[in-house]
Amino acid sequence: MAIPDYQTVMLPLLRVLADNNEYKIHEAAELIADKFGLTDEEKEELLPSGQGTVIRSRVGWAKTYMKNAGLVQQPKRGVMKITEEGLKVLREQPEKIGNTFLERYPSYIAFRDKGLKNRKARAKASTEEVVAIETQTPEELLESSHDALRSALADELLEQLHGSSWKFFEKIVVEVLVAMGYGGSIEDAGQAMCKSNDGGIDGVIKEDRLGLDVVVVQAKQWKEERSVGRPEVQGFAGSMEPYRARKGVFITTSTFSKLACDYVKECERKIVLIDGTAPANYMIDFDVGVTTYKTYMVKRVDSDFFEE
Repeated sequence: MAIPDYQTVMLPLLRVLADNNEYKIHEAAELIADKFGLTDEEKEELLPSGQGTVIRSRVGWAKTYMKNAGLVQQPKRGVMKITEEGLKVLREQPEKIGNTFLERYPSYIAFRDKGLKNRKARAKASTEEVVAIETQTPEELLESSHDALRSALADELLEQLHGSSWKFFEKIVVEVLVAMGYGGSIEDAGQAMCKSNDGGIDGVIKEDRLGLDVVVVQAKQWKEERSVGRPEVQGFAGSMEPYRARKGVFITTSTFSKLACDYVKECERKIVLIDGTAPANYMIDFDVGVTTYKTYMVKRVDSDFFEE
C-alpha cells in the first residue's frame, strides 16, 4: 500500500505510545511501517532531499502536530512520549486524528497560525485549509510550507533552550547578540557576560565595537507557564544605573506580562523585551544553533536576455 500521510499516521502513532514508554522517532517509524504493512522498498523510500526516509518524516510531523496539541510530549531530543491528554483522547476511541480534530486545542491553533501572514488568513484557516491547498500556486505552496517548517524549527529550538543549562543559555544569548552586530566579538562579549552576574544584570556588552555605549542584558530561562512580570522588569531597569546604561535587552524563554510591557513604554530607559519564540526566531535569522541542510532555487525566465 502507499505510504500514509502524516495525518493518517497520527492515531496509530498515539496508539503505539499508549504503553507510556519513551520512543525514538526511528523506533516509532518502524512500528508504524509494520502496522501499515509497508514493503521494504516503501520503508526505505527517501525524501527528495535524500535527508531521511518518507515514513520517518511523516511520523516526525505527526509527532510535531500532536505535541503542539498537547497529546504527545518530548522529554528529550529525538524522543516522544504520550501525555495524559493523549491517553484521554485514546479512551474516546476516535475514528481518526487529524488537523481538524486537533483544532479543539488552543495550543495547536496557536502553532498552526504562526505561519499565517495576517488576521484574515487566520480567520479562514480552518474552513479553507483544504481549498487553499487546491487553489494555491506552486510558489504560494512553497512559501506556506517554508513557514510551517520555520515554525516547527522555532518550537524545537525553544525546547532546546528550555532544556539547556543557564550557563549555556547565556552563551546562546551572547552569540545571538554578537551575530546581530552587538558586542564586537564573541570573546569580548562572553567575558563581559561572565564577569557581570550580580545586581540583576546578567551581562554588559558593547553597542559598538569601540565601546562608546553599552547595552545591559538580563536573561531568564523560565518555563512558558511562568511569565515575567513588571517587578522583574522594573528591577532590571533599576539595576542599569550603576552601569550608566540607557539601553537594555531583557530576554526570556517565557513571556512578559501586559503590565511588564506597559512599564517599558513608560520607562525613561530604552528596554527591549524579547520573549516567546522570538529568541528562537533570532537564532534562525542569524544562523545560531541551526544549519542549512537543503536549498531550493526558484528560477524564472530572464526577459532581458531574450530582447532582440
